[in-house]
Amino acid sequence: MSDAIKHECGIAFIRLLRPLEYYQQKYGSAFYGFNKLYLLMEKQHNRGQDGAGIASIKFNVPPGTPYISRLRSNAANPIKDIFATVNTAVNEAFAANPDYRHDVSWQKQNLEFCGELYLGHLRYGTFGNNSIHACHPFLRANNWITRNLLLAGNFNLTNIDALFNMLIGIGQHPVRYSDTVTILEKIGYALDEENNLLHRKYKNEGYSKREISELIAKKIDIDSMLKNACRSWDGGYVICGLLGHGDAFVIRDPAGIRPAFYYQDDEILVVTSERPPIQTAFNVPYDEIRELPPAHALVIRRDGKFSLKQFTRSLPKQACSFERIYFSRGTDRDIYRERKELGKRLVPAVLKALDNDIENSIFSFIPNTAETCFFGMKEELKAHCNRIKLEKIAANKNLTQEELEKIINFTPRFEKIAVKDAKLRTFISSDGLREQLAAHVYDITYGIVRPHLDSLVVIDDSIVRGTTMRQSILRILDRTRPRKIVIVSSAPQIRYPDCYGIDMASLGQFIAFEAAVELLKENHQEQLLLDVYEEAREQLKLPMKEMVNVVKNIYRPFSAEAISIKIAELLTAETINAEVQFIYQTIEDLHAACPNHLGDWYFTGDYPTPGGNKVVNQAYVNYIEGNHARAY
Repeated sequence: MSDAIKHECGIAFIRLLRPLEYYQQKYGSAFYGFNKLYLLMEKQHNRGQDGAGIASIKFNVPPGTPYISRLRSNAANPIKDIFATVNTAVNEAFAANPDYRHDVSWQKQNLEFCGELYLGHLRYGTFGNNSIHACHPFLRANNWITRNLLLAGNFNLTNIDALFNMLIGIGQHPVRYSDTVTILEKIGYALDEENNLLHRKYKNEGYSKREISELIAKKIDIDSMLKNACRSWDGGYVICGLLGHGDAFVIRDPAGIRPAFYYQDDEILVVTSERPPIQTAFNVPYDEIRELPPAHALVIRRDGKFSLKQFTRSLPKQACSFERIYFSRGTDRDIYRERKELGKRLVPAVLKALDNDIENSIFSFIPNTAETCFFGMKEELKAHCNRIKLEKIAANKNLTQEELEKIINFTPRFEKIAVKDAKLRTFISSDGLREQLAAHVYDITYGIVRPHLDSLVVIDDSIVRGTTMRQSILRILDRTRPRKIVIVSSAPQIRYPDCYGIDMASLGQFIAFEAAVELLKENHQEQLLLDVYEEAREQLKLPMKEMVNVVKNIYRPFSAEAISIKIAELLTAETINAEVQFIYQTIEDLHAACPNHLGDWYFTGDYPTPGGNKVVNQAYVNYIEGNHARAY
């Protein structure tokens, strides 16, 4: 992606199903789970640049012994920082006590993160600061072991205001207004209620307080707790929770917006945000890794038994298509195929833009995430050329050797034109100098393009704001003096906010929205902007479930092609000499390429939950009023 936008947060959960002595004997370390956690997090490094955190719980330790370990970092390389800190402490302990290097009992008693239950989180901040206090896992601490709660997840809730007021209504005084704190307290309150219910039950039955604590640990109803806590949530989420006594859970939102995968054998149960990290870390085949169903909780009890339970009402599945286009690593078998298919489906539009002049065209891509789409485009172009060759040969049986060689050598030209340089830091305050720096984020390969003869076709996986395209890519591609530049997006036009994972919530930042507004002005339809503003304000007065997305009306007067033409005009500086054209993926081809991930609200405005309609209407009101506040 040429524009830098936030990714999705990532989670890694591990439950060891055998005693620690088993892993010491088989794998040479009681820190087997800890080491696997490191692998799972590094293999999802793309899902976190702002911070990371890990937590561990030890089972069956005596009172007075710490059983919860937690460490978070917002360093430049937070994963490395965290695991180096722990490993240093462990190595120093072994150096001071070499006789205990193989003594699992001593290690569990004296070393942090030597436990049976692990939780890791990679943070990509969407809103608020990137301080260490914003890093997961979050801890709701308590002296009663069954009331301790560790929480981490990949989520955004759209109705945080209503949930926050619910907490106030039950008498709480939350320390911060955020979806993270609200989720922690909502689940924490339900956990307290479950504890209180069981405490009263066993007290009335005559058990001692010490006996009651152990009975609660065995009998606490995680399913009921989650149903009570999550009943009113609106948004996209995958959330992992660890309870102090050893129970754990992973929940996925009702529409399956955010991804989660799990694997289990007789040694381990593991959950991650992506499938390939599990395949790599545990060397297991694709088919043995399962997707956590939407609206379901994976509940893992302290005794090692686990179950899948539906904890909330399900919605039509709208798994995020941006995960397939961009967010997730392309090493997933299905994602790799889907990205290639996205590239293939763009070829007819590309050939039309080139007037089928393949001989005088060069095909390339924007590094690095668009490379797989480029492979798909490459295969389809080759297939197209092969069909032409066969037709020409079949049409003329009396070809000379020279004519035959010319036909056989007819093939597209594929080159690496754009090269992404190191990210230049905008430490210069002057806007003019800052823009000059931004123009050099990309470099080019010189001497390949035939000046004023060749067209350049360059594929990107998506274009959000178009800032890098305007300030860097088009300018630097134009230096090769091509006849025409065709920018191809494997994703459709991004028109609406995403409020379920990343923080693309400001309409004014979308180049497609900017283009639609400019078209309205050029066609003397500015009144529509004010009419939609009044409609959006009225929508915000309705109950959330009754709201509709009125911002769709901004785009209705124009075809997708007309908006693409205007985008090209807006992003092409006067200094660009080549003709510039933008081509976007169609919604129909997106769905055909990614048939199991139909979530497309940022392209179509069709939000999977009522909260999405609220957010888009609020975002439009904010835009008209010049209000830069978050829309949710």
